[in-house]
Order: sequence, then C-alpha cells, then structure tokens
Amino acid sequence: MRISLFIPCYVDQFYPQVGLSVVRVFERLGHEVQFDETLVCCGQPAFNAGFWPEARQVAAKVVRQLSATDVVVVPSGSCATMIKVFYRELFAGAPEEEAVNQLALRTFEFSEFLVDKLGVTDLGSRFQGSATFHDGCHGFRELGVRTQPRALLRQVKDLTLIEMEDNTTCCGFGGLFAVKFPMISTAMGETKCGLATKTGADYLISNDSSCLMHLEGLLKRSGSKMKALHLAEVLANFR
Repeated sequence: MRISLFIPCYVDQFYPQVGLSVVRVFERLGHEVQFDETLVCCGQPAFNAGFWPEARQVAAKVVRQLSATDVVVVPSGSCATMIKVFYRELFAGAPEEEAVNQLALRTFEFSEFLVDKLGVTDLGSRFQGSATFHDGCHGFRELGVRTQPRALLRQVKDLTLIEMEDNTTCCGFGGLFAVKFPMISTAMGETKCGLATKTGADYLISNDSSCLMHLEGLLKRSGSKMKALHLAEVLANFR
C-alpha cells in the first residue's frame, strides 16, 4: 500500500524523530511511504482562533495536494481530527466540500490505521520499562481512538502498561488555550502529571506530541524523572 503521511508542524519542527519512527513502522510492514514536505500545517491554530478565512487558505492547500492520495496517516489525533472533522465544517457549502469529504474518508490517525485498517497489533517491538498512556482529547473524543494504542502497547515485549486512575482527564494544552489561559492550562497539566506520576511508570506515552510537549515541560519543572515518548517511538524499537 502507498501511504501518504501528514506530519504536523510541531512534529516537523520539534520532534522529527516521531515522523521517522512512523516511517520505520510502515516500511517494516512492507508499505511504501510518501511525504509532501510543502505541507507544513493543517490550519488548526487559525481555525481555533476564529480566523476561518486564513485557516481556509492553509487547509485548501492540504486538500488540493492530498487529493490524489490513496490513504493519509497522521501521527496526531489533533491534526487528524482537523482534517477528518473540522475541515467539513470549515468548507461546508464551499466548492471544495466534496473533495474535503473524500479526504476525510481516506485520513486516519496512526494507531487507528494500524489496528483498524491494517489489522496489526504486534509489530515485533521491544521496549524495556513501564509506561502509562495519555489520551489526547481530539483523538479520544472526536475520533474514538482509545483501545487502538493500548492494543499496540500490550504487544510490545518487556513493556508494562499501567493505567492512570483517571485517564480521560485533559492535559490542558489545547493549542491556543495554553496561550490564552496559561494559569488554567498549567493547573490542568499539573493534575494530569500528578495522575501519571502516581502510576510509578517510567514513561508517559501518547499519540499526540502536542500534549506531550506540554506535559513533558511540567514534568521536568517538577523534577520528575518520567520521560515522554510518542507511541511511534516505542513501536519503532524492533526486537
């Protein structure tokens, strides 16, 4: 299968190892991977801020350049939701509406695609340690992605998965929410970090690097030794 990757801007700029890990996973499974380097943002920041005309300009390029793809995989529940769900709202009644609807049908979050579309849970991965998993709000609430990453992690040899007491709590990042309401965002993040730390796990894993960026900063400031990793980074460690 030919898989087109949409790499979120924050992964491209701050966590390129996540994108590389995704490529390693798909190539191990025998798939062809392609990536359009000119697509650098899905338009979500402008969309969330209410600048819909500006968001539409960014999103229109994404729709146009991914129009001929077989399938699009996004290593982020947040950006996958933007393309699958919010583009439909953004382009409702516009000339691009049908193309947007078709792109939504071909777009999947990383773990969702592995488990639900490829039927893969065991990649032959090995990762030493214990981990707890954070569900990003968009992936969890908008896409229904919850069991898929856990199914993948449970097949990783030498990894112990420990659930938080409340794993539905938001981390508080929310993109522009963290900028507009930093005190609330920090308080929410500290609550989430407390739940993660209470598990005693070595690693905090998520399928959203944006959430991990927020939580990792708070963990470091608190002196915690817990490390943050994207799901793909764990799965790309093959035994």
